[in-house]
Amino acid sequence: MKLSEKVKAMSLTQKLLLTVGGLLVVLLLWRVGQAIFKEANANNNRQPAVAVVLSPVENGLIRDVGRFSGTLIPKSQFVVAPKVSGKLKKLYVNIGDKVTRGQVVALIDDEEYQQQVAQAEADLKVARANFEEARSALELARKDLERAVTLHQKGIYSDAQFDAVQAQYESQAARFKVAEAQVANREAALETARLRLSYTRIIATWETGSNIRYVGERYADEGALLSANTPIISIVELQPITAVIYATDKEYFRIKVGQDVAVTSGVFPDQVFQGQVTRVAPLLKETTRQARIEIDIDNENNLLKPGMFVNVEIEYDRRENARIVPYSAIVTRGNSQGVFIADIENRKAYFKPVKIGIIEGEKAEVVEPADLSGYVVTLGQHLLQDGMGIILPEMGLQPGVQTDGEVSGSRG
Repeated sequence: MKLSEKVKAMSLTQKLLLTVGGLLVVLLLWRVGQAIFKEANANNNRQPAVAVVLSPVENGLIRDVGRFSGTLIPKSQFVVAPKVSGKLKKLYVNIGDKVTRGQVVALIDDEEYQQQVAQAEADLKVARANFEEARSALELARKDLERAVTLHQKGIYSDAQFDAVQAQYESQAARFKVAEAQVANREAALETARLRLSYTRIIATWETGSNIRYVGERYADEGALLSANTPIISIVELQPITAVIYATDKEYFRIKVGQDVAVTSGVFPDQVFQGQVTRVAPLLKETTRQARIEIDIDNENNLLKPGMFVNVEIEYDRRENARIVPYSAIVTRGNSQGVFIADIENRKAYFKPVKIGIIEGEKAEVVEPADLSGYVVTLGQHLLQDGMGIILPEMGLQPGVQTDGEVSGSRG
């Protein structure tokens, strides 16, 4: 039977059911298409999620420090030199030897100076003999003058006789003064000769600091002919030892006498030496725009030596219980500086404006808000906007952050 004949043979009820069924199929297809269209639009409008790495907000110590490189020099240094010329007869110390305050370190040949003392003693003996003779003669002349005065008053001595006696007295008085002056000169000459003789014993002495120092350098050997003030050795003070650094104007005004200092050396990488700022130059050099800073360092074991390079940390400030985030977490959005706080459960990140305080290396102090907590984004934050989704791949999580949204481990 043909299709047209079959349709004609259908009852009215069958025709009605067929029409309704077709309408239902068309309606269903329209609804499905509409749902697909809405889902496509939603997917087009949704922001992509960003893979990130998180770090916890910690509580702990953060310090504001200045870091410098410097050179070690002796705390004090001076040269030992003879005050008289002569041959260096004996040198009792050498480079590196300990020297105590008041120790004899060298001798100058003293034969010539012994002779000078002997000659001065002989000259003084002669001068004293002449002085005694002059004093006796003056005493006799004084008595003659007293007698002549009496006789002249009685008219026994003429004026000429009296004048002769008076002239003799005045001559003896002048002779006495000369002899007295010669004794004083000879005594001074003897004292000078003895002093010069004492200078042949060369003594290392200093006023302040420790009683023990060291020979830094030797400039002359035994047997050398030396002039006065020719250096023989140098004496250095190594406890404490001094580090010299130079600060720019930016750092200069933050450095004060008395600040604590930590010093390290590449020679002793596992040791930290303690020191203190002792001197701050009152000016910056025009050529370098830097100021000289001197730091005294405890060097009890004499490990540090002059000429070594050191690294110096001067502590300007510290916070004992600061809120700390990695410095890399800080970003700028608009005119605000802040961090992205992770909502791990909902896989979103929200921008939080913050006020930064001390920055120490890779750490930064958050001053405001004081209640900042949770986890901050430290990788991928530059791609984020407020409220964006985040992806927490297992390999990208910091220890203690799980991909299921749970957080374990302690916060600093």
